[in-house]
Amino acid sequence: MVVGRFAPSPSGRMHLGNVFAALLAWLYARSAGGELLLRIEDLDPDRCRPEYAAQLRDDLRWLGLDWDREGQPQSRRTDVYEAAFLRLEALELVYPCYCSRSELHAASAPHASDGTPVYPGTCRNLSAAERAEKTRRPAWRIRVPDRVYGFQDGLQGTYKENLAQACGDFIIRRSDGVYAYQLAVVVDDAAMGVTQVVRGRDLLGSTPRQRYLQECLGLPSPDYVHVPLLLSPDGRRLSKRDRDLNLGVLRQHIRPEKLLGILAFTAGLLERPEEISARELAAGFEPRNIHREDQFISGEIFSNL
Repeated sequence: MVVGRFAPSPSGRMHLGNVFAALLAWLYARSAGGELLLRIEDLDPDRCRPEYAAQLRDDLRWLGLDWDREGQPQSRRTDVYEAAFLRLEALELVYPCYCSRSELHAASAPHASDGTPVYPGTCRNLSAAERAEKTRRPAWRIRVPDRVYGFQDGLQGTYKENLAQACGDFIIRRSDGVYAYQLAVVVDDAAMGVTQVVRGRDLLGSTPRQRYLQECLGLPSPDYVHVPLLLSPDGRRLSKRDRDLNLGVLRQHIRPEKLLGILAFTAGLLERPEEISARELAAGFEPRNIHREDQFISGEIFSNL
């Protein structure tokens, strides 16, 4: 059985792009007769708030996007991530990194497709004596092989990258002790029995790293579907920071069926932006009709939201 999930971060009110991803994850799972799980990804204690998580649940119910069960929030699973970290440490795959943010973002350093620096391995082979001389609290990185990791995405097709060249050894625990997204999501997907991950295509490049972690930890790899992002008419990616079309504003003057119709039309699932419920969309859902590339919200629709 298909087990999908929606895993929002409670760092603010959901905006239209978040709703778009949630809708498609829900449609993939429900149209296959599968389960949909909800997981609150609140790893970052500085940005995430319980009241935002409560609002996320309320917004999903308003949209008609239900879920079958909810996993434990990531903020309560530090011991589980610690256990995975210790397994990787026992395999001699992790090491402390003392590099500062400014050093990593030096202009001369190559950068990955997501804008993060490709780690050059500065701290990879430090001796015990060299580590003892460091005063900075370290982050912890996992060693990656000079090897290509690929997979067949359900929408984007074949995707592969050489981890050593694309990102280098990547962080799995921050210097403040918070476990990184890449490790937490791999551990949680396996623990919840997730078989299908539907999410924005901005995370396409994260998947080879996650598949590598799954391999190291002996965990199953779900199927992946990376859907397009929503862009404003001027080409900006919608974000919580800019408060673009968040549901706090939209719910004051628009019906959920109208909003879902606009999103389904933008995705390629409807010929026109007509009112429709989530259940009606699931009944006629055709994944092959979803656009692969990021989608602009038309100026006319944008101005009327």
